[in-house]
Amino acid sequence: MKLEAPSIEYFQLSPVLIVLGVAVAGVLVEAFLPRGVRYAAQLALAIGGQLAALAAVVLVTFALDGPGAPAAVGAVAVDRPALFLQGTLLLVGILGTLLIAERRIPAGEERGLDAFTPQAAAVPGSVAEKIAAKAVVAQTEVFPLTMFAVAGMMLFPAADDLLTMFVALEVFSLPLYLMCGLARRRRLLSQEAALKYFLLGAFSSAFFLYGIALLYGFSGTFSLGGIASAVRTGGGTSMALVGVALVSVGVLFKVGAVPFHSWIPDVYQGAPTPVTAFMAAATKIAAFGAMLRLFYVALPGLADDWRPVLWVIAIVTMVVGTVTAVSQNDVKRMLAYSSVAHAGFILTGVIALNDAGLAATLFYLFAYGFSTLGAFALAGLVRGADGEEATALARWAGLGRRYPVVGVVFSLFLLAFAGIPLTSGFVSKFAVFKAAAQGGAAPLVIVGVVASAVAAYFYVRVIVLMFFTDPPEDAPIVVVPSMLSSATVTITAAVTFALGALPQPLLDLVNGQQFTG
Repeated sequence: MKLEAPSIEYFQLSPVLIVLGVAVAGVLVEAFLPRGVRYAAQLALAIGGQLAALAAVVLVTFALDGPGAPAAVGAVAVDRPALFLQGTLLLVGILGTLLIAERRIPAGEERGLDAFTPQAAAVPGSVAEKIAAKAVVAQTEVFPLTMFAVAGMMLFPAADDLLTMFVALEVFSLPLYLMCGLARRRRLLSQEAALKYFLLGAFSSAFFLYGIALLYGFSGTFSLGGIASAVRTGGGTSMALVGVALVSVGVLFKVGAVPFHSWIPDVYQGAPTPVTAFMAAATKIAAFGAMLRLFYVALPGLADDWRPVLWVIAIVTMVVGTVTAVSQNDVKRMLAYSSVAHAGFILTGVIALNDAGLAATLFYLFAYGFSTLGAFALAGLVRGADGEEATALARWAGLGRRYPVVGVVFSLFLLAFAGIPLTSGFVSKFAVFKAAAQGGAAPLVIVGVVASAVAAYFYVRVIVLMFFTDPPEDAPIVVVPSMLSSATVTITAAVTFALGALPQPLLDLVNGQQFTG
């Protein structure tokens, strides 16, 4: 019996392969280059690799013939939604890498911005950790970890079979578990966050894998198109429905939908802020992209069964995220619960199950990714006298009057989250609500509008606190960042405003996109 080698379309897969190659090269840099040159080499490698992958995405998009085609023996779908999501992830990844690369912490300066522990393996507060901190050792292992995470995220929404989807899920999850425990300060809180994320993530992955097994037992294939064909053929679908429920648990955990959201506030608060910014933006983009492909390609024939369940999850997610955020007194936890509410808003676009819903969800993910990255980047600049991040809301009183630029830019991000006109958030919410109404989910839209109105309260409350309240005695300062963080904040703010004022170019780009399969 003669075995034939599988056909691999390297050009179509080049964006993911480039990032994976950069990640492997980063591991070799850690192994063989002297410590003194690792930081510069890793930063150049990570930024250069992602820019090259972004260029590859553009080239593959222009070379695409028709809606798209399968690659890697049908394991990966190279179509316009997948390429759009990969391009978005690379843009967010580049800006996230700039935040992660911030190393402004001269010896003896307590208010520095290096967010990462000098020695992750050392016990918090130990002599080894103090010696590493005194030697100003730079943590550079985080760069290849970030590249592995980006590569997995790029593959996740492009996976055209469930097994590849699971591999992608693990490839981007495992580095994030490690990165969440690398905070320079509040080491125990950071390690606790990493452990919670790992344990709950492992449970969700087990649900996902068990669901894959049931769907394979139902259809006899891992292919999303094959599962859709098996559903159309008819017969008993009980096993398929249980499989869909279990697979959905894994994806809903990653997007932070209720009741699978319990990890979000603790992990967002405990992880290093650059990692929180990257994770909050990129994980949602990748997970919602995979959810769109799963429900739009494999499971449209079971829509009458899964749509009512997603209705309930979307409503509960919007309500719980909004109501809980109102009572928060910590900026990072408030933004964490805000992200839960936004998961509910984005779910309305998924539930629409039409072309408008796909386009609106893609637009929302692009806009939300940039706003979230910028908001967490600014939150990480506010520091107390001891160098700790001043995330308690009470200490932000009067911050906008003392630092007008920071106050105005952070207010822009908050207004975008609230969905105020002339920001990207308004266009995003309008698009998903319109698509949901067209898809027969008008009651869901009403709940979303009411939740948005309530959410506006706690966003405006922060703005009032920053500009119209006297500062406390222990008022924090805003540490001046390097060009790396400054570029991230500037670009994210510009995109947030531009998508609110001139959204049509991006809307034209996402309209009419369709999945293959």
